[in-house]
Amino acid sequence: MTTHSIAAGRRERGGEFQAVSLVSSAHFVSHFHTLVLPPLFPFLKQHFGVGFIELGLALTIGSIASVATQLPMGYLADRWGSRRLLIAALCLGGFAIASVGLIDSYMWLLVAVALLGVANAVYHPADYAILSARIAPARIGRAFSVHTFAGMFGGAVAPATMLILTTTLGMSAALIAAGLIGVLVAVPLACTRGVEGELAPSRAAAARAAEGDCQRGRVFTPAILGLTVFFVLLSLSTSGINNFSVVALMRAYAVPFSAANLALTAFLTASAFGVLGGGFVADMTRRHADVAAIGFALNAVIMLLIGTVGLAPPVLIVAMATAGFLSGMIMPSRDMLVRAAAPAGAVGRAFGIVSIGLSTGGMIGPMLFGWIMDLGAPRWVFGASVMFMVLTVALALIGDRTSLGRRRRMVSSSEAVS
Repeated sequence: MTTHSIAAGRRERGGEFQAVSLVSSAHFVSHFHTLVLPPLFPFLKQHFGVGFIELGLALTIGSIASVATQLPMGYLADRWGSRRLLIAALCLGGFAIASVGLIDSYMWLLVAVALLGVANAVYHPADYAILSARIAPARIGRAFSVHTFAGMFGGAVAPATMLILTTTLGMSAALIAAGLIGVLVAVPLACTRGVEGELAPSRAAAARAAEGDCQRGRVFTPAILGLTVFFVLLSLSTSGINNFSVVALMRAYAVPFSAANLALTAFLTASAFGVLGGGFVADMTRRHADVAAIGFALNAVIMLLIGTVGLAPPVLIVAMATAGFLSGMIMPSRDMLVRAAAPAGAVGRAFGIVSIGLSTGGMIGPMLFGWIMDLGAPRWVFGASVMFMVLTVALALIGDRTSLGRRRRMVSSSEAVS
């Protein structure tokens, strides 16, 4: 190997590290901003003189805004440029959060949360478009895992950070400070020109392309639509655990509040580290659907045991931690499935479409599992989660076999023509 090739390899690795660092920082901010307001609900309730229903309405409006703009943001990421769109999202989200501390109005809170929802719709398509374009295939799984871990870490530190800032600076100053984080992270992105996703071809270039190549621009393929449903099921399968496992364990098995909270903390913490481990697994194999299926099948068995057997607190915590690790481990493989199914020049749009599935599951899940709790059936929080996990496993395996058959037919047709 020549000195020139070694230097080129170092520059390539340096560029990859820069891309992962910048994109992961943005993803950290997106999850941080998402969980800025919920810890402040007791203060906001008193400040605006509203009830928790009105505050919940604000979050619902934000989710609706995110779902409605997810696909358009994917198109913008491919056409306008992922880096510029990411800078705009960081600034918009930062403005939305800071404005809540500056404008003393509940009606403005609704507007601000809607703006935050629009900003959040940018991150997945823009982030994945940049990583897919800038990271070598041999390391893309690990890059996805670091990106996902950064987002989960942002959500994990947001509640404690906001409570500390609020008690020391006051609520308004805390919200302004939280908003400024978005602007600070946008600055290095604005100063870096080499970080960009793969842009879709222009109309003129597309017109010059061969008729077969034009098919690459189709993004609403059966594979992408199937993955969107897959993402809905993924979101539903974890929604009940994330939001209602504590109260379900307390009501079904009289688990102490501290032990139930510790079990959920173990699940979330292990999930974050499972993402990092899953990145190495995703780079070691191309059978990403099998990884997702095996991970969720094992997870379903664990959740079935938790929901049907009254485990002692130490065993419960270990079981929840194991389930969390498995949930995190499949995430990089999940993202690799989308990357593989995305047409050329449409990675942003593909992730924009499938992310609608995550947001949709996030909207349906809390209402569904809240209804289950209101029916007085806490064990079915785990039972329904198991059912969604089983459906996820089935869809992953069916989708993988269908895609494999389609690829084989395409290869056979190409050989026949040649």
